[in-house]
Amino acid sequence: MTSAWRKRLEIVLFVTPALALFALFVVWPIVTAVQLSVYRWKGFGPLVDFVGLRNYVTVLADDVFVDSVVHNLIIVGGSIAIQLPLGLAIALLLNRKMWGQGLLRTIIFVPYVLAEVIAGVVWFQLLQPEYGVIDGLLGSVGLEAPEQGWLGDPDLALWTVLAVLTWKYLGLAVILFLAGLQGVPEELYEAAQLDGASWWQVQRKITVPLLGPTMRTWAFLSMIGSLQLFDMVWILTGGGPANSTTTMATYLINEGTRSQNFGIAGAASVILFVIALIMAVLYQQLILSRDTRSDVVTVKRTKTKKVTR
Repeated sequence: MTSAWRKRLEIVLFVTPALALFALFVVWPIVTAVQLSVYRWKGFGPLVDFVGLRNYVTVLADDVFVDSVVHNLIIVGGSIAIQLPLGLAIALLLNRKMWGQGLLRTIIFVPYVLAEVIAGVVWFQLLQPEYGVIDGLLGSVGLEAPEQGWLGDPDLALWTVLAVLTWKYLGLAVILFLAGLQGVPEELYEAAQLDGASWWQVQRKITVPLLGPTMRTWAFLSMIGSLQLFDMVWILTGGGPANSTTTMATYLINEGTRSQNFGIAGAASVILFVIALIMAVLYQQLILSRDTRSDVVTVKRTKTKKVTR
């Protein structure tokens, strides 16, 4: 056996298990969801009641689903708008040498490693009206809590969920930004100080631009996670009150497991997949592509220098 064939065989042996797992846990569920979406099916018996695209029309005409898309987009925008500046500010603070630096980093990161179920149950208890800790603290300083509770008021429930999500996932942003800060050369800071640059000018001209790839990658992860949000909302509100916190994921679960409309749930899952795919591709082309282009330019410049030498 030649070395070329040996390399091909090694590639096949190493790649096949990964492809098999990908096909089993990604491709097959997608194909199954697409298949279910064109049938009216209650969860038992064969797929015989073919309805074509009628399930998609039903989902897109449902005000609850339309509202769930809006809620997901609000969570996407709110998560990035709040966690990005807050995470960057905390990362810059924790990047400086101080007493208890390691402890502070651990405290910030602990909420992220907690299971969503545990975090959701804890916050559900904290936000209970009257006997909840949050209402008790507000009452102790003379402030009144919402009469229906933070999770019971349709006007406040979504924003309360967004606040809990910020607490839960802020640690990921801080850790990623801290990791990115380690890659900023100290020589640039020293040169800026010699030139008389202020702290704000150093951060704006050096830190933030060099941290750009890390921030854009984190924003992509945050966007995809917000579009797929389910567990925290399901535990805190179940999509209520009055569907004010429904997301696309909770909508399809309600239609599938509770209402036994698996065709509708399949159509909703396909629409969720398409929306996430479109947003991911657009983000890749409009935002992340600048990092790829910069890497290509750097490689070309390096090759040119080697050739000229």
